[in-house]
Amino acid sequence: MKYLFRLIDGLIFAVTACLAGMVMLYPALWVIIPVCVPLFLLANIIPSPYNLRFRSVRLRVCAEGTDLLISFLIGTVITSIAHLIGAFYWMTEHPVKYTVSCLAAVLVLALVFWNGIIRVYVTSVQLGLKIRIIGLLCGFIPIAHLIALAKIIAVTGREVEFENEKILLNDSRREKSVCRTKYPILLVHGVFFRDYRFPNYWGRIPDELIRNGAVIYYGNHQSALSVADSGEELTGRIKQIVKETGCGKVNVIAHSKGGLDCRYAISHCGADQYVASLTTINTPHKGCLFADYLLKKVPESVKNSIANTYNAALRRLGDSNPDFLSAVYDLTNERCKAFNESVKDSDAVFYQSVGSKLNKATSGKFPLNFTYPIAKHFDGPNDGLVSESSFHWGENYAFLTVNGRRGISHGDVIDLNRENIEGFDVREFYVQLVSRLREKGF
Repeated sequence: MKYLFRLIDGLIFAVTACLAGMVMLYPALWVIIPVCVPLFLLANIIPSPYNLRFRSVRLRVCAEGTDLLISFLIGTVITSIAHLIGAFYWMTEHPVKYTVSCLAAVLVLALVFWNGIIRVYVTSVQLGLKIRIIGLLCGFIPIAHLIALAKIIAVTGREVEFENEKILLNDSRREKSVCRTKYPILLVHGVFFRDYRFPNYWGRIPDELIRNGAVIYYGNHQSALSVADSGEELTGRIKQIVKETGCGKVNVIAHSKGGLDCRYAISHCGADQYVASLTTINTPHKGCLFADYLLKKVPESVKNSIANTYNAALRRLGDSNPDFLSAVYDLTNERCKAFNESVKDSDAVFYQSVGSKLNKATSGKFPLNFTYPIAKHFDGPNDGLVSESSFHWGENYAFLTVNGRRGISHGDVIDLNRENIEGFDVREFYVQLVSRLREKGF
C-alpha cells in the first residue's frame, strides 16, 4: 500500500511540475490548475494515509518525509523524461518559454524535496550528524546528491519501521512488566563519564527498561578515581538507595571500569549484603595490555600534563577530587592481576558478565576507531578498548557480535551513540537481561 501512495504522489508531483511550465506554452491549460494545485498541496501535507499506522508523531512525520523524498525522485524522473522529449518540439521554436518551463518544474519539485528533507532532518535520530552533513555537502553535486539521498531514504525508512515495531512490542507486553525485578536496578557508569540526565550515559536503555516495569537508579559517582575510591563511593550510594527506599538490595549493572569498582565495593566495602546480583558489561577484568605499554612509554611529564588538564576540567564539571592517573593505572594488566588475587567474589552475590567486539576499526566511532588497532596488536579481538579475553567473569557470560564489518563497540553496548545496529537490538538485549534476573528471583 505504501508503494502505491508513493507512486501516486510521484505522479501528482510530476504532473504539477510539467503543468507549471506548460501553461507558458499552452495557456488553455490554466483550467487544470484548480484541480492540480489542491492535489499537490494535499500530497505535500499528507503524503500517505498509510503512515497513520505509526504509533508516534515523530515517526509519522519522519515516515512522511521519507515518502516525500521517494515521490520526489519518482516525480523528477517522469518530469525529466517529459522535458527531454519536449525539447525536440519546443526548444527551437520557443526557447525562452521552454527554459521558463524547465525552471518552473525545478521550483515545484524543489518544494517537494525541501518539505521531505526538513521533515527527516528534524525527526530522524538515526541519520546522525555525519549523514546530515554529507547530505548538505552533496546537495549540489550531480550523482553524489542522488547517492546521498538514497542513503538518507534507506536510513530513515529502516528507522521508522524498526522503532514502530519496538513500540508495538512494548505495548503487547506492558501488563507483564517483564523487567519488574524484586530489587531495583543500579546502573554504574565507566571511567571518564558522569551520570548526567542529558545526555544519558546509557542512551535509550533506561527508558526502555522503565517502560517494561524496571525501577532504575544511577551510581552518581565521580568520573575518574582509583578502583578502591570508586568502590567506597558506590558503597555509600548503594546504602543510600537501600535506606531511602527500603528495597533491601539492588541489582547492579556496571559498564567498563564500573564493573571493577563494584567488585571492590562488594568484596572490601561491605556492599555484599546490599547487592543481589552484579552484571558487568565489557569490563576489563584481566586488564588491558596496551594500557601497560602506553603508560610505560609515555614520558612522565606528558602523563602528568594530561592528568592535570583532565582533573581541572572535571572539577569544573562536578567532580570533587578526580584522579586521572589512578583510574588509568587500575585498568592495566598488571594491576588487574593483583586485583583479582585480592578481590574475591562473595557467595551472597550472583555474578555474570557480557562482552562484545568490533569487527573492523572503521566501524567504531572516534576514538574507538583509533584505539581498536592498538588494542588488537596487544590484546587481540576487542571492542575498541577491552579485549575479548578480559570480559568473562561470573556464572553466566554472553559474548555479543554481528555478522559483517560492523561489530559492537565499547560504546555501542551501552547505546552511547543511540544507533540501531543491524543484527543487534541493544535495548531489547537489556530488557531480556533484566527479565532473566527477574526469573531468577532477583
